[in-house]
Amino acid sequence: MKKIIITVLMLAAAMTLITGCGKKAAAGKSSAGGRTTLTVGFDAEFPPYGYMDDKGEYVGFDLDLAQEVCNRKGWELKKQPIDWDAKDMELSSGAIDCIWNGFTIQGREDAYTWSVPYVDNSQVFVVKADSGIASPADLAGKNVGVQKDSSALAALEGDKKDLADTFANLTQYAEYNTGFMDLEAGAIDALAIDIGVANYQIAQKGDGFKMLDEQLASEQYGIGFLKGNTELKDEVEAVLLEMANDGTLLKIAKEYSDFGMEESLCLGK
Repeated sequence: MKKIIITVLMLAAAMTLITGCGKKAAAGKSSAGGRTTLTVGFDAEFPPYGYMDDKGEYVGFDLDLAQEVCNRKGWELKKQPIDWDAKDMELSSGAIDCIWNGFTIQGREDAYTWSVPYVDNSQVFVVKADSGIASPADLAGKNVGVQKDSSALAALEGDKKDLADTFANLTQYAEYNTGFMDLEAGAIDALAIDIGVANYQIAQKGDGFKMLDEQLASEQYGIGFLKGNTELKDEVEAVLLEMANDGTLLKIAKEYSDFGMEESLCLGK
């Protein structure tokens, strides 16, 4: 009889352990299955969309939008800076829930599940103000920089390849801060870059730089989710559209008006 009781107690203990493991919350979700966090992957050196401020805090237009979405959903926002080259691995592994950081839809339509576009963006060339360079044609024989896996690079390797073939060199950078340092030092003659980032950098650095009037390409930004994750996309997108309808999206954009965000919105205007 004692053996039977001991066996029953051992089985009960084992079932308790199994049940406890079964109740362990998945990443970003409570034990009841509801989401509690949203982990946003972003390039921490891509102002004004995502960057580190003077206080060492991660800030930016897209992070402000993500924070507002989380506030309305009752989620905790987790800001996860990532190596841009590793963004797909971060997303597929579940380390991040989405890529929200000036993320171009064009050319990537089938690689992710996308939100509606919310920003119209263009690629431009930035040069020194006293460089004498007035148009892309003047870049023939010049050294040009661009970020790896960027829309500007896609344009220069695609529709604008004929233009790129006239350059002396096309140098790829992991992030734009290094590119601007090289531009300032004279290591390159021009930098192909998103217009929002260009506006930010020029505003920070003063009158030493200028944008060429002729643009390289145009595109739209969206929030990229893992292919097939329509459930989370729908949740986030619904709040983004709500923010557009009630004026919050435009209000946040106005906080970045020095960088052209208000004019760049294609949603909520």
